[in-house]
Amino acid sequence: MLAPKGYKAAGVACGLKNLVAAKDLALIYSEVPAYVAGLFTRNRVRAAPVLYSRNVVRRGLCRAIIINSGNANACTGQRGLTDAKKTAALTSSALNVPAGQVLVSSTGVIGEFLAMDKLERGVQDVVARLSPHGFSDAAQAIMTTDTCPKMVSEKLRLDQAEVTISGIAKGAGMIRPQLATMLAFICTDAKVEKPVLSSLLREGNQSTFNRITVDGETSTNDMVVLLANGEAGNSSLSPGASDFWRFRESLFGVMGQLARAIIEDGEGRTKVVEICVRGAGKRMQAEKMAFRVAHSPLVKTAIFGEDPNWGRVMAAIGDSGVPFDPDAVSISFEDALVVEHGMKVAGTTEDNLKRVLQQEQFKIVIDLHRGDAEASVLTTDLSYEYVKINASYRT
Repeated sequence: MLAPKGYKAAGVACGLKNLVAAKDLALIYSEVPAYVAGLFTRNRVRAAPVLYSRNVVRRGLCRAIIINSGNANACTGQRGLTDAKKTAALTSSALNVPAGQVLVSSTGVIGEFLAMDKLERGVQDVVARLSPHGFSDAAQAIMTTDTCPKMVSEKLRLDQAEVTISGIAKGAGMIRPQLATMLAFICTDAKVEKPVLSSLLREGNQSTFNRITVDGETSTNDMVVLLANGEAGNSSLSPGASDFWRFRESLFGVMGQLARAIIEDGEGRTKVVEICVRGAGKRMQAEKMAFRVAHSPLVKTAIFGEDPNWGRVMAAIGDSGVPFDPDAVSISFEDALVVEHGMKVAGTTEDNLKRVLQQEQFKIVIDLHRGDAEASVLTTDLSYEYVKINASYRT
């Protein structure tokens, strides 16, 4: 994990999790004010940190992001919002930066109040441990049911300056894109003005984090945050310039890798499956249908059981609300054509299809033969382990 110029991070254990000595408090710090862009959950039930941090993002500048795991600080009323503000105030005081430039984020159990005495001691500890090498600890500290930390870095040259883009994320369950999903924090030392930064984040999010789903659930705490502090020394990036397009490609690459890491760490998953819908009349229709298939418990359990039950796929697309001619549909599992003109392909054998489903990663392609639009969604299977994890999450 490479630290962009001017950034430090840390992760510590302050006792918010039941696990002894488990890291549960992370801090990302920019030594100079950074422009900030952010996207937040569309769930109408929004955690206190989301409500607080949206206002910070609107102001446009950020110096620090303080993130706790083990407690979502959601459905906690006025006390929850007061605790989020106090967390920002504690962090700003310890760093000697304006409280209005501190973002707050939380993840964990819903409905419990934060143990502010533990968090107060933790803030002092995490500030003392800030280091350019601390992003790995920070990535560990934001984990909940994740089995591994998620970190991505890329370097590129812009205007003769070396630019770094680095990001950390958490997420394994309650993954369903609704503007943003899970928690992701991306930092760059490139010089990018606020409006351009916001536009890039919205565009990149649509093709990365907004194209993954584990279980179709949207959290109360989801946010994606992008910081740019300009410390690399490049000229400010303007849309249309060659350097802009190179930066955009690298940024979207980091976001895409983080999104895929979340899917590959999906709760209880044994498969990673790309659902691709082609030949739709409109892109939004293709996306809607792909998500309907990706969310189907019957499709997901068939994938887990390595059962090539294409009838479940047909039933799901028919219930997607997207107009199409069922007699024109074709379906393939990887390169194995299983449905043509809405009917089973003659000569298709269960053994050939089963060999595809036995792979850890594969693609299901649905062609509507109606237009030129297409969309893909990354998803997982639904396993016994997923049920076990979520049946005992609070205990």
